[in-house]
Amino acid sequence: MSSALRRAAVWVVAGPPGAGKSTVADGLLRRLDPVPALLDKDTVYGDFVAAILAAAGRPDGEREGPWYDEHIKRYEYAGLTKTAREIRTHGCPVLLSAPFSGQIADPVRWAAWVDELGGPPVHLVWVRTDPATLHRRLVERGSPRDGQKLARFAEFLDAIPPGRPPAVPHLVVDNRDGADVAGQLDRIARGPGVHGSG
Repeated sequence: MSSALRRAAVWVVAGPPGAGKSTVADGLLRRLDPVPALLDKDTVYGDFVAAILAAAGRPDGEREGPWYDEHIKRYEYAGLTKTAREIRTHGCPVLLSAPFSGQIADPVRWAAWVDELGGPPVHLVWVRTDPATLHRRLVERGSPRDGQKLARFAEFLDAIPPGRPPAVPHLVVDNRDGADVAGQLDRIARGPGVHGSG
């Protein structure tokens, strides 16, 4: 492992769709020095996923479930991981933005993923929200990819509970209505210490 790879950090901004990951990621990018390269799953793969769904005759709003996980999501995450690792080999930090619900819920899977990313340091920033805030934001952003989430909102909450913290060390950004997100990001950027998983 090169010294550049050891030095270049990975920041992972995770949480349910609609939790505010993009807002948190943008805020971190304005505060971190050096500025990480941003790899947002929806930006990198959004149009490609829409084309695959259309070609397979799947609903345009399908962004979760067994079929999506098997045929699309695992390739999205594998591509993000390989790209992040490659960027780090040149000494550039990376910020990944996606739900990463499976990785953050299982310490064994998390450890394996950190290895795939090229090893530490990997800082997990979990965006906390609640069902009411999440529902409002999904409605307000009006994205076609949220169609199934809103149509089956109770099932969506069961699959990705917004109040369930990661099972691995992480930093928390409370993005529920009324929270001081800017102040929390200031504290994270001043020193990336890691909170416990509770």
